[in-house]
Amino acid sequence: MTDRYTQFVDHGIGRDIAKRLGLPQPVALRRYQPGEPLAPGPVLIQGTGPGADALARELLGWNVDVRRHAEPKEKLGAVVLVLDDVAHPSELGRPVLAMGASLRDLAAGGRIVTISRTASSAESPAVAAARQGVEGMLRSLARELRAGATGNGLLLRDGVETTSPGVLAALRFFLSGRSAFVDGQFLTISTDDGGLPGNPDRPLDGRVAVVTGAARGIGAAIARVLRRDGAKLVLVDVPASGDHLAAMANEVHGTALQLDITSQDAGERIIRHAVERHGRLDIMVHNAGITRDKLLANMDGAKWDSVIAVNISAQLAINEVLLQSDHFRESPRIVSVASTSGIAGNRGQTNYSASKAGVMGMVRASAPQLQKIGGGINAVAPGFIETDMTARIPFATREMARRLNSLQQGGQPVDVAEAISFLASNAAAGINGEVLRVCGQNLVGA
Repeated sequence: MTDRYTQFVDHGIGRDIAKRLGLPQPVALRRYQPGEPLAPGPVLIQGTGPGADALARELLGWNVDVRRHAEPKEKLGAVVLVLDDVAHPSELGRPVLAMGASLRDLAAGGRIVTISRTASSAESPAVAAARQGVEGMLRSLARELRAGATGNGLLLRDGVETTSPGVLAALRFFLSGRSAFVDGQFLTISTDDGGLPGNPDRPLDGRVAVVTGAARGIGAAIARVLRRDGAKLVLVDVPASGDHLAAMANEVHGTALQLDITSQDAGERIIRHAVERHGRLDIMVHNAGITRDKLLANMDGAKWDSVIAVNISAQLAINEVLLQSDHFRESPRIVSVASTSGIAGNRGQTNYSASKAGVMGMVRASAPQLQKIGGGINAVAPGFIETDMTARIPFATREMARRLNSLQQGGQPVDVAEAISFLASNAAAGINGEVLRVCGQNLVGA
C-alpha cells in the first residue's frame, strides 16, 4: 500500500509545506540492499573502557571506516556508545553528553547503538540504576532522531564481552539497513554463541525453513527475504489460498504445502514434507494468523476460539512435535510473529491481543527447551505495517496509526521479514527467548 503523504513530503515543495505547517516529515528509510555499505558513513565508537577499544579493533576487520574521536563537521554513519562497565548513574553524563555532541553530524539513515549490560543481573542498586538508566536514555534519544535515523541497544549478560560473536552479529543487524523500522528497542545477548556468516549477504545458505501463512502479505515477504538470504523453503497456507501459495512457491523456488495448521497432524505433516523434499528442517517461522475483531461485549465463542486456535494453540502443538523430532536437531531456530497489540492492547481485539501476548509467553518459556538442543526461539512484534489488511482501516485511523511512531510512517512487510531472517540465522544463536518489536517505536515507553 502506497503512503502518498510520505512520498509528497520527502522532497521539494512537499517538504517545504510540511516544515512551514509543522506537519510530520517522514523520509524514505534506508533499507538493506545486497552489497551496500554497512553504514552511510564512518562509524564512531565512543566509550573509554577496554570494551570500546576491543570493539573498535574488531570493526576495523569489517572494512568499516572506524573513528574513535569525531572529526569536526564530518558526517557519521553511526555512533556506537559502549557503556558495558558503567557502575553508577553519575557515570552516565560524560559519555552520553559526548555522544550528544555528535548527533548533529549523524547522516540521514544513520544509527545510534548503545552496548550496556542487563540491569537484572546487577548485584548492587547503583549498578542496576546505571544500567537501567541507559535504557531510558536510549529510548528517549530514539524519539529525538530525524531523517530516518534510529537508535537501538544491546544488553549483555554478565560474562558476555563486547566482541563476543553474538554481540557482533546483533550489532551488524542494527547498523545495517535490515533494521530500518526497528527503533528504540533492545536485544539481550545471553551467551557467546552466534557469529557472523561467511557471506553476510547469504546468512541462511544451506538451511531449510518452513513459513506458515506464506501465500501473501507479510508471509510472502518473509519467503522472499529468506530465499534471498540463501534458505530452501517450504511454504504453508490453507487450501483456500492454494493458487497464491503455488505462485509464491514458484517465485522463491520452494515447495508448497496446503495445510490447516490447526489440524492434529499439522506438525507431523510439516516435518514429513520438509524431509521428503529437502532432506532436513532447520527453521520454523510461525507467521500464520487471523483476526476476528469485536468489542468483548459483542464477542462470541466462535470468534474467540478461532483466533486462539490459529494464532497460538497451533504454534504450541507444532512446536511440541518439532522438539520431539530427530529431524529438528541441527541448530534449530523458531521465530514467531507476535504483535504490539499483545503488548499495549487494541480496542476490539481482546481475542487477538490475548493470542499474541500468548505467543510472547510461549517464546520466553520455550527458550530453555531450545537451548538444550543447541537452538533458539524468538519472536518479532510488528506495529503498523502497510498490508492489504491495514489498507482497509478507515482513512483517519490509518493516518494516525502511521504517524504516531518515531519514524512517522508505517513499516513495510520486508521490515518484519528482515528481522525474522536475522533471528532465524545462526548469527543470532546468542539471542534466545526475546521479543523484538518492529514498530518504529510506536508504543509509549517501549
